[in-house]
Amino acid sequence: MMRALLIARRELGASLRTFQGYLIIALVLAVDGLLFNAYALGGVSKRSSEVVSLFFLFSSGTTMVASVFISMRLLAEERQTGTLSLLYSSPVKDHEIVLGKFLGAFAFLALLTLATVFMPLLVRVHGRLSLGHIAAGYLGLLLLGGASLAIGTLGSALARNQVLAAVFSGCMLVALLTCWWLARITEQPLSDVFGALALWNQHFQPFQVGVVHVRDVVYYLLVTYVFLFAATRVLEARRWR
Repeated sequence: MMRALLIARRELGASLRTFQGYLIIALVLAVDGLLFNAYALGGVSKRSSEVVSLFFLFSSGTTMVASVFISMRLLAEERQTGTLSLLYSSPVKDHEIVLGKFLGAFAFLALLTLATVFMPLLVRVHGRLSLGHIAAGYLGLLLLGGASLAIGTLGSALARNQVLAAVFSGCMLVALLTCWWLARITEQPLSDVFGALALWNQHFQPFQVGVVHVRDVVYYLLVTYVFLFAATRVLEARRWR
């Protein structure tokens, strides 16, 4: 675990030192701010809880997109630059490499996500809103972001360069998102299966309105575990080629 934490610290430091990291932060804050002003606040009077629900709705989209861009460099960049061979030759196990990379990227995403907290707090200052609603929304964003990062980590493990990693990750994210649409056009029991698999919709909407269900927390943790496990297996397979 200590070696995974060392890799995570190195990964977080790398993200905070690169232009790409600050570009992602700037773009996410700009897009979230514009959507917050244009649609969440808008020109029509709304209840404070409705404004914050819309904020979390838009933020969930930018969180998933940001996760793809953050994760695409995790392992693909190491392979591109040849430093993955150095990691293979060091006394670090494959699951520690994957976990360390993921934790470093998640810490960066968490900093980025928490940097937007002033927007719902502004609504609380000028309206009536519980802190529980804000906390539940951010818990949902972090869980959704963690699951998206794990999907991106697998995409990065599969790809030979960062562009392909982003494409693979985007395809897997879209596939899980479209399960929501498949759930609407199929009949039971398939609709139940697709509904349960969908990455967003029924699993994120409760967080959006300030409700936390254990089943949704378990779902996102399970998705994160499955994709990190798959990324570890891909890394193990490549080590012995």
